[in-house]
Amino acid sequence: MSLVLHGIGVSRGIAIGKAHIIVRGSIEVLESVIPSSLIEDEVARFLNAIETARLQLSSIRNRIPTGTHPDISAFIDTHILMLDDATIVKTPVDTIREQACNAEWALKQQRDAVVEVFEQMDDPYLRTRRDDVDHVINRIQRILLSSSQGEIRSEDSLQGCVVLTDNLTPAETVLLEHQGASAFATEYGGPLSHSAILARSVQLPAIVGAHGLQRYLHDGDDIILDGMQGILIADPGQEIIDHYRERKTQETQRQAELARLAQIPAVSLDNHAIRLMTNIELPEDIEALNRENTSGIGLYRTEFLFMNRPSRPDEEEQYHSYTQVIDVLNGKPLTIRTLDIGADKEVEDNGNRGSNPALGLRAIRLCLKDHSLFCPQLRAILRASAHGPVRLMIPMLSNTRELHQVLTLIREAKNALQREELAFDPNIQVGGMIEVPAAAISAAYFARHLDFLSIGTNDLIQYTLAIDRVNDEVTYLYDPLHPSVLQLIKMVIDAGKAAGIPVAMCGEMAGDARYTRLLLGMGLTEFSMHHTAIQEVKRVINSSSVTELAPRVTALLQIDNAERIVDEIESLNSSMN
Repeated sequence: MSLVLHGIGVSRGIAIGKAHIIVRGSIEVLESVIPSSLIEDEVARFLNAIETARLQLSSIRNRIPTGTHPDISAFIDTHILMLDDATIVKTPVDTIREQACNAEWALKQQRDAVVEVFEQMDDPYLRTRRDDVDHVINRIQRILLSSSQGEIRSEDSLQGCVVLTDNLTPAETVLLEHQGASAFATEYGGPLSHSAILARSVQLPAIVGAHGLQRYLHDGDDIILDGMQGILIADPGQEIIDHYRERKTQETQRQAELARLAQIPAVSLDNHAIRLMTNIELPEDIEALNRENTSGIGLYRTEFLFMNRPSRPDEEEQYHSYTQVIDVLNGKPLTIRTLDIGADKEVEDNGNRGSNPALGLRAIRLCLKDHSLFCPQLRAILRASAHGPVRLMIPMLSNTRELHQVLTLIREAKNALQREELAFDPNIQVGGMIEVPAAAISAAYFARHLDFLSIGTNDLIQYTLAIDRVNDEVTYLYDPLHPSVLQLIKMVIDAGKAAGIPVAMCGEMAGDARYTRLLLGMGLTEFSMHHTAIQEVKRVINSSSVTELAPRVTALLQIDNAERIVDEIESLNSSMN
């Protein structure tokens, strides 16, 4: 009898193969006192473990073939760079010396402190970066403890296997792909984790959050993994296998079709041109943008300039980073989102973090409280605008007072640059992210004072439905098709039209092809997403008629039953294929 487990499909595709289960077990760290005469030996043991971890990651990095997707090496490079970070290297050394404790305990204390900071971040994408801290620190801990349990070794052969485990690091994901695994599923993790993004980049079918897979499945089981539906089937019958083999053939044909779309513009059947843009966080991501032939960058996350470092980046460093991106874009627009992060260390130390950081001092609220943080970034963005088309985007606006404060600071920065005879685009476009229900309801007012709006669906859905989308206990409530969410999205699009300004969407909903026709029917004309979703969304656009979709979506928005809305969306998608 077949067994079916459900998780979150993060990389589409079908895999049929034998289960290969990797059991890790938790890393148990105990405290021990180090005699004063051996403290420097303990420091040396810790630093040797750091160097061993660096050699391991570099070895994996060096095995990546030339011409491989840049995402692969970028993720490994991120972990290698973290081994130079003072928060991971220097602080534990100080702790060993100050507390006369063992290296494992010093590292554990630092890990807990750093992870706590990430846990306070409301942005789901940034919060999942705590996984990177865990991945790097766990590697060091296993070296210190001389533990190889659950390790994926480069010499292992996983040809055709479906790998099942608790979680994966980017380095391990690279090894899986290198060793011929056909897919993977993990008990934990989310769609924004580095491993999930990497799986999509290399087109390795993957599922995360499949709770209980190590309890119910066994090594060597026959497994079918459906990365789109998020389904694992163990011991399938022949009829089920035949069905999925046919689907796998169809998926191969679909990928070939999508590859041909890269040089074709996104234009609907009734000649509506749609802008497809990408979300990026690092300059290296632009290579993918050029490969997918998109219209530019709809969201450049600037948070990583500020993270994993003891001091803030100054104006010059930020200016240099932004101009690097502009130079590679060759005239395509760059939308730079100002810092969207929770309270920094100084604010935390003052006790202002609050009991609910998701609703506290973060994003534009933090920037307006700390002008020494915000104004150098505004100046850097303005100066960068002299080198190419740049748009400045303000995150988490919730009231008009914030908007006017930001616009005043921008005017002051322009005046200062003019006095200093530093070049900038005086007509730089300024837009706002609509992520808070209050901002969506007030979208008509915001639209009168801004040059564009961008709907951040990840936060908008969270705040509207009062759920934490990365909390396993309530993720079932995360529903992009909730009638209230759809009404807020439509409200923002209509406000933009009335004001004659463009409205974009840069949340996950924009890159999910299941919702493309719904959004087209609502009147959305600019989508920004992870580059791996571009061609699939384009395929839907190019086979759709906006004129035909509009009245059907208008009728759909009158439905107040979630199940009926899902049925209508399925009908909308199937009737126009």
